[in-house]
Amino acid sequence: MRGNGTGGGRGAVAGVRTPEIACDESGSDGENLVGGNTEVFAHASVALPLESAAECVREIRHRVRSPAEEYKANHLLREKHRAVLEWLLAPGGPVHGQAHVHLTHKAFLVVDRTVDLLLGDAADAVPLFRQGPGAFGPDGWREFLVAANGLLRVRTARVPGDDGEPFFRTVDALARARPETEAALILRRLGAARPRADDYLDRMRTAPALFPVLNPLFPAIRRTAAHWSAGGRTVTLVHDRQNALTPGRIARLVQAARGEGTGLGGLRLVASRDDARVQIADFLAGIARRIASDELAGRGDPDLTGALRPYVGEDSLWGDEHSWSRLVPAPPGPAPRDAR
Repeated sequence: MRGNGTGGGRGAVAGVRTPEIACDESGSDGENLVGGNTEVFAHASVALPLESAAECVREIRHRVRSPAEEYKANHLLREKHRAVLEWLLAPGGPVHGQAHVHLTHKAFLVVDRTVDLLLGDAADAVPLFRQGPGAFGPDGWREFLVAANGLLRVRTARVPGDDGEPFFRTVDALARARPETEAALILRRLGAARPRADDYLDRMRTAPALFPVLNPLFPAIRRTAAHWSAGGRTVTLVHDRQNALTPGRIARLVQAARGEGTGLGGLRLVASRDDARVQIADFLAGIARRIASDELAGRGDPDLTGALRPYVGEDSLWGDEHSWSRLVPAPPGPAPRDAR
């Protein structure tokens, strides 16, 4: 079933369709990245033919045998269905080599965007994120995250506290409490960038950005398109319906991707229940979010984390060093940061 969107998936040659990549997400809280329902946002994509995806859904239903009309990731994450989950992710399984997951650690996204906005460069985001909890304590660090989330969240009308004062008051208090730490030095630099914040808030009230800086969906889509179009091919993304994906935003996403050299032929929206490929992407996104969240919380299952590892994109936006080393083993160096 075709939905709203731009780009029907046709290539430069009339009548020739570009490869279609089906996508879905899990863990969306919009711009509420601190104190929302989840700590992780996962965007999954699969490059399965429709017939193969339909067969995979049928096999999952056969193995799970739930009376539910529509299956979700939670069905596969139940302990009694662990064998089905392992079969889905296993080497030689139905999606191996044909799927990709872009992960976003929401709290780190807040830090990354705040540092980038106020300092013009996000290089200090990683050290601030890793040292902040130890320097300021769990409560102080959470206070910073909440204040930063509030500063960057888009508003189209003036409301009490939207002048940035709560953020700068918090930054000043924390920096004074632990002045000898590197984290405090970074906070003092943020505190000195009030003019940048004022400019941002003025722009958001008069002409809000088409892509809110705190919504992880848009950079995830661009990274997904870049992954599947690597090597110079052009792809079309088929995405589950999502209110944030308005026709205007879809058109600009495609335009921006092409401007970056990404072969994104178009993006169209469908209802997941009408496209088995999107259902598989939905399964994978929910599974990845749960596994990554458990790893982040220090209660990861080594076998499931290992099963997910081949699917996780190395350009995911992740700040926690320990969990990242388990999700995607990489050469020594900072975890990936830039998902813009």
